[in-house]
Amino acid sequence: MGIEELVRDIAALARGPRLVLGIAGAPASGKSTLAEALVATVPGAALLPMDGFHLDDAVLEARGDRARKGAFWTFDVAGFVACLTRVRAGEHVFAPRFDRSLELARAGALEIAARVVIVEGNYLLHDDGGWEAVRPLLDACWFLDVPEAELERRLLERWAGQAEGARKVAENDLPNARLVVEGRARADRVISGQA
Repeated sequence: MGIEELVRDIAALARGPRLVLGIAGAPASGKSTLAEALVATVPGAALLPMDGFHLDDAVLEARGDRARKGAFWTFDVAGFVACLTRVRAGEHVFAPRFDRSLELARAGALEIAARVVIVEGNYLLHDDGGWEAVRPLLDACWFLDVPEAELERRLLERWAGQAEGARKVAENDLPNARLVVEGRARADRVISGQA
């Protein structure tokens, strides 16, 4: 499925004053790449990544959760829901963005005043731990589906060169991915993310 078809489908969905579309998927599924491509192609669209709501490493270390960074309980879900509620209401919003080069969220890094808002993240379809409040705030949510073997390959490539990379994939990233995939059935549309 090409980007042009997805853009046409977004145009068909955008009937009200603001469309809030979720792009969900497992880590390394390509959801950020897809969301960024959609925002670049849809005139006036804005991006709201869930990753801006990662808890800081110091908070995770104090809680004993640093090794599980990226698990659903290692985010400020209440803050994400509050931000998304304001987006849903049509407000002009400033939101945090996760900076991978620094491994931390930068507050107020995104300005969202667009008619079409693409929200991307792992747990948009998760139904526990506060995440169940997310799906009702989205007009639609698409799931980017990638076979686990391909996810594992991409994740190992992502951590290549790091001594603990294989362990991170086995003990954190793949368990997170399996949990994310459980939400697939709640998606409005499933898109193949296989390269």
